[in-house]
Amino acid sequence: MEQYKQEFIEFMIDCQVLKFGDFVTKSGRKTPFFVNTGFYRTGAQLRRLGTYYAKAIHDRFGLDFDVLFGPAYKGIPLTVAATIAISEQYGKDIRYCSNRKEVKDHGDKGILLGSPMGDGDRVVIIEDVTTAGTSIQETLPIIKAQGEVRPVGLVVSVDRMERGQGEKSALQEIQETYGLETTAIVTMAEVVEHLYNRPYKGSVIIDDALKASIDAYYKQYGVRQGGDSHE
Repeated sequence: MEQYKQEFIEFMIDCQVLKFGDFVTKSGRKTPFFVNTGFYRTGAQLRRLGTYYAKAIHDRFGLDFDVLFGPAYKGIPLTVAATIAISEQYGKDIRYCSNRKEVKDHGDKGILLGSPMGDGDRVVIIEDVTTAGTSIQETLPIIKAQGEVRPVGLVVSVDRMERGQGEKSALQEIQETYGLETTAIVTMAEVVEHLYNRPYKGSVIIDDALKASIDAYYKQYGVRQGGDSHE
């Protein structure tokens, strides 16, 4: 596993973004792990987070796109941090755009904030984590309503590697249904590989009991035999 992936996993633990316990996802699944990017709360944390997203975007999509779109609300700081990092790391000035939950009818009018989007723009979407792929259904109509805009990719921080609406992984379904290339900074398989029975700062985060809970979760919600999980 690449060094930056190991660093990112530990970074999530340090920021309390990646937690283990009993949670319920947006799609209603009970899960032993949860990713909440709302716990990135300082300038230093967001700056570092942006560098990880920038690398994942660069490695999968290159820099041949125009706009990075972050759905409200969590996507707003993600898109700002990532576009800053892309500028600093790769010297490419990508526009950022997000949506508002409510349309603004005065001043800077409309549903968008940041850069407008228009005909010919190629757009990469940035999100925190995708579970069953429900949020992308809300995001794409907003983007496509702006004109002849071409969504080309989706990047998330963590690929949960579980089924979407069918037998394939949520990210694989998104790729096939919407024609979007997808990528993640890390997958949950990489998280487990890095943390299982390995002390971090004096304690083992994923011990045998937690590993059994994660395995049980994937037995229920993971990609079934013959389905493709996202690499």
